[in-house]
Amino acid sequence: MNIITQDYLDKLTYRIIGAAITVHKELGPGLYEKVYEKCLEKELKDQGMKVECQQSVPVIYKGISLDCEIRYDLLVANCIVVELKAVESLLPLFESQLMTYMRLLKKPKGILLNFNVRNIFKEGQKTFVNEYFKQLD
Repeated sequence: MNIITQDYLDKLTYRIIGAAITVHKELGPGLYEKVYEKCLEKELKDQGMKVECQQSVPVIYKGISLDCEIRYDLLVANCIVVELKAVESLLPLFESQLMTYMRLLKKPKGILLNFNVRNIFKEGQKTFVNEYFKQLD
């Protein structure tokens, strides 16, 4: 088992973005988000990474766990939340959504990927960290 450090998360982020680039090179833009999700899941698993998909995000309200039917796209190595989009442009709402998933799941890092771009590395990815990241190392 890997000890979670900022360095470990940065290296894992690099691998996840690399896998997204591989999927994007193979498929190109213009498909539905679900297609990219399935392909990225396969690519990450083929590289030996632990990946969970479409699991519920717990919402604790006034001390009570509520099923609000919200789900993350991917959780890699139980520490990086990956939110996928296939949209014309990334909106601040998507960033807020990812940051909220990270907080509710108590995960230190998140990656927002948009597959509807020409170059996913330059214009289709953003990474985010929160207080859990700052507590590492």
